[in-house]
Amino acid sequence: MTNTAVRRPELSPFEQIVDILEREGAKFRVVEHPAEGRSEEVSAVRGTEVSQGAKALVCRVKGIEAPAVLAVLAGDRRADLKKVVTAVTGRKGGFAPAELAEQLTGCVVGAIPPLSLSGELPVVADAEFLAAHKEIAFNAGRLDRSVVMATEDYVRIVAPMVASIAADPS
Repeated sequence: MTNTAVRRPELSPFEQIVDILEREGAKFRVVEHPAEGRSEEVSAVRGTEVSQGAKALVCRVKGIEAPAVLAVLAGDRRADLKKVVTAVTGRKGGFAPAELAEQLTGCVVGAIPPLSLSGELPVVADAEFLAAHKEIAFNAGRLDRSVVMATEDYVRIVAPMVASIAADPS
């Protein structure tokens, strides 16, 4: 994230996200909804397309300094682990077990936001996903709260590595 995005561990992940977005002047809104972590169901509640949903996956990658990588792509796409590994110049990779993902993000699987609140996880976002919509949406550290925000603000604030990491549609 940019240098001005200061971590505030005394806040919940949701509160940290809102704090960062407010301090950074992002255009965003919070949507309260029934607890849901599946892309198709939550997009209907948010009033967004599934392809606008930012799916955040914690991936372990050998050959890099970080304990894992946060791969961000459209909610209706699958990650291509080989492409994720290549993007971060690693050697081999796999999805992190749920326990490790929750430990590294402070969030349950399904509520992991597309940004690293700890600063420990490099973020790599799919280029096609970022180019597809003016707004993205994501569960914001909780299954019952989502953020819908301007894509350009997400890129400005998070400063992710951008690469093609989604599997080819089949």
